[in-house]
Amino acid sequence: MTASDLAVTASSHPELRTDVVVTDAPVPADVTVISDALDRFNMETTGIADRKPLAVLVRDPETHRAVGGLTGRTSLGLFFVDLFYLPPQLRGSGLGRVILRQAEKEAMTRGCRTAVLYTISFQAPGFYRKQGWRCLGEVPCDPPGTSRVFMTKELAAPTGEPVRSL
Repeated sequence: MTASDLAVTASSHPELRTDVVVTDAPVPADVTVISDALDRFNMETTGIADRKPLAVLVRDPETHRAVGGLTGRTSLGLFFVDLFYLPPQLRGSGLGRVILRQAEKEAMTRGCRTAVLYTISFQAPGFYRKQGWRCLGEVPCDPPGTSRVFMTKELAAPTGEPVRSL
């Protein structure tokens, strides 16, 4: 446990035998427990078991180590972009557009109809707008004058017809 961890016993419900822990360093196995349990709940509720990670990686040709790319996931007809980063020397080359299109294409192959993401006002909202994304809304954050920009894009099959869900 780190110094910022805080354990609290659930005393308001004596029948519960749990500890509540606040941490800035969750163990990956704990995150997996939560993620898998939520996925099971969603599957039991919807009858659809389609959650799957999606990544488009940019690798150094010599070391084969990732230097950037996009990570996200697909689930229940939605494509979620979680992280997207390119080193400064690769920006402005068209590579970002290629990566995003490849991810969108894979999401459509998986049956996704819509994509969602958030970016920060000083990051890339203009880039996403140029790629056909639209703003759903903004939430102010720090530093003052900055906001989280929530965006979406309708995904379409090459024929222009919406992709049907699984």
